Amino acid sequence: MYLFGGVSSRIQRERLHAEGMGSNDRALRFLNQDYEALKQECIESGCLFEDPCFPAHATSLGFKELAPNSSKTRGVQWKRPTELSDNPQFILGGATRTDICQGALGDCWLLAAIASLTLNEKLLHRVVPHGQSFQHDYAGIFHFQFWQFGEWVDVVIDDRLPVKDGELLFVHSAEGNEFWSALIEKAYAKLNGSYEALSGGSTTEGFEDFTGGVAEMYELRKAPKDLYRIISKALERGSLLGCSIDITSAFDMEAVTFKKLVKGHAYSVTGLRQVDFRGTMERLIRIRNPWGQVEWTGAWSDNSSEWDEIDQAEREAMNGQMEDGEFWMTFQEFKRQFSRLEICNLTPDALNDDSLSFWNTIKFDGSWRRGSTAGGCRNHPNTFWINPQYKIKLLEEDDDPEDDEVACSFLVALMQRDRRRFREHGQDMHTIGFAVYEVPEEFHGCQSVHLKKDFFLKHTSCARSETFINLREVSARLRLPPGEYLIVPSTFEPGREADFVLRVFTEKQSETQEMDDEVTFNLEEEQEVSEEDIDESFRAMFAQLSGEDMEISVRELRTILNRVVSKHKDLKTDGFSMESCRCMVSLMDKDGSARLGMVEFQILWNKIRKWLGIFRQFDLDKSGSMSAYEMRLALESAGFKLNNKLNQILVARYAEKDTIDFDNFVCCLVKLEAMFKAFRELDQEGTGVIEMNITEWLYMTMCG
Repeated sequence: MYLFGGVSSRIQRERLHAEGMGSNDRALRFLNQDYEALKQECIESGCLFEDPCFPAHATSLGFKELAPNSSKTRGVQWKRPTELSDNPQFILGGATRTDICQGALGDCWLLAAIASLTLNEKLLHRVVPHGQSFQHDYAGIFHFQFWQFGEWVDVVIDDRLPVKDGELLFVHSAEGNEFWSALIEKAYAKLNGSYEALSGGSTTEGFEDFTGGVAEMYELRKAPKDLYRIISKALERGSLLGCSIDITSAFDMEAVTFKKLVKGHAYSVTGLRQVDFRGTMERLIRIRNPWGQVEWTGAWSDNSSEWDEIDQAEREAMNGQMEDGEFWMTFQEFKRQFSRLEICNLTPDALNDDSLSFWNTIKFDGSWRRGSTAGGCRNHPNTFWINPQYKIKLLEEDDDPEDDEVACSFLVALMQRDRRRFREHGQDMHTIGFAVYEVPEEFHGCQSVHLKKDFFLKHTSCARSETFINLREVSARLRLPPGEYLIVPSTFEPGREADFVLRVFTEKQSETQEMDDEVTFNLEEEQEVSEEDIDESFRAMFAQLSGEDMEISVRELRTILNRVVSKHKDLKTDGFSMESCRCMVSLMDKDGSARLGMVEFQILWNKIRKWLGIFRQFDLDKSGSMSAYEMRLALESAGFKLNNKLNQILVARYAEKDTIDFDNFVCCLVKLEAMFKAFRELDQEGTGVIEMNITEWLYMTMCG
């Protein structure tokens, strides 16, 4: 009844995180599959592992172009590397960029990210755990670890790979008998629901899922003046870099330019070099195409004449370790030919211990729910305020000696969760963004305040994401004076539901916290009512309604209330249910008879009249029902201040199509009052914490 399953699992998850679960060292088991236990089981039974959670079946391939019985999947077989090669290897001679050749899937963005990963052995082995092979203790089972929305997960797979006409259908190694890249792609496909779910994306998505870092994107046609220095520092820090050429129409997708660059295709940036060319220093950049064969043919390409005019030793050093698909070009040409650059900055746990530069990081898990926290962007002033709100306190300004401005640098990254998994149901990324507001002085130091509509009507944002866009993540590097600021993440349209992760990265010390109302219960003291206080007209009505026993049962209460609300033509209601009337009787019943005497009924009657006044006050458009976001203010007026999560639960429980009618509003207030009163009675010392055994827990939840 009360969404207990979802709430209890969320509480359990928060407790596991507090104990360190979800870190790379203690990754969560995806779909609760334990790699070590499953492998041991296979070794003892002598059977190779077959994964029931991602079967060797057409449904694992996709849902549209790769759907069962589609032309692309007809004739596909699933084979293990031991059936494809006489001497299969997991990793042969170290993981290199040539291990990643694209197959029949549009996931070049992912492969560019994997290729960058091979440049950093420490990062690679966070994703590809040591000790896996086709020789020692081979059992047809492998595992990989990915960062997913703030936590690391361990994904188990079997090694049955899709094959067509004797060749691997998707990623493969140039070596032919090396399989780590095909297996990592399979594990990532499992994580996202299918292979086809990986089609199309941004390299930053892969970067972040392999590192837990935060990505930035630069439009090269308006690149900052110090871009070469930014790239140089990023490569020194072990950051991952990708670049691509925008497409202007569907016809452009994977079209090859005159000088053999591919539009709409993800490349990796793998190096920078300055060379003495004709007496001046020429800045060069090294790029890699995950396809392998298709390479740049312009200046500084593999066989171009420019190489003849630089020192031979330098030429050999630069070209001796070149991979297939890798090429050099001038930095100026790079900015002309490519449209965007993506950089993934690594978090401290991914950097070497001796690294001098890293970010301070903080992460929040949040959600947008229709009617309670999905307020849409600033274009919707009536609902914008209900979005989650997060406060950042910038304490120290940057210490850049070349900069006279007193300001603090920080990076805000807003990521929507799990959207690829919804693709097969016809859903995709929402359009998301965020706005930043300066916190007024009267709210400095406050945490338990959720700022309301009036604040946002009177104040403009001091910073925001550059645009609202339908990417998995939107980020912006910002500079503001020291102070307290409010970050409001939102979807563009109100009512769009999704879970999200908000990360804030600061160069200097800062404090960050969610701004949310503290849960409080502030009902006016109930007036003592005795039989003598009850006027004659009410007595007569009660005697008529209650019958000979002079008590009102649950069924009689339902009849009375439905008769009363039917006379109020301005109220939309489908009537009180037996369940809601049972709650009311339980709240008011002092003697345990499950019936209401005259005094008890009088107190309940007074409450309902008061609640009717509040309901009418917050039914702003006089429609006879309240919108879900108005309910938060109405509950506050009735004495209940609740936080975002509680408001989400109540809207899910009591709203129908984003509206709350009068009977559901009353039921909600009755339940809240009963639960608060029960807690207060058990919390005799006012500590805010109670203990109860299973019997007491069941009594309170089942009888309330």
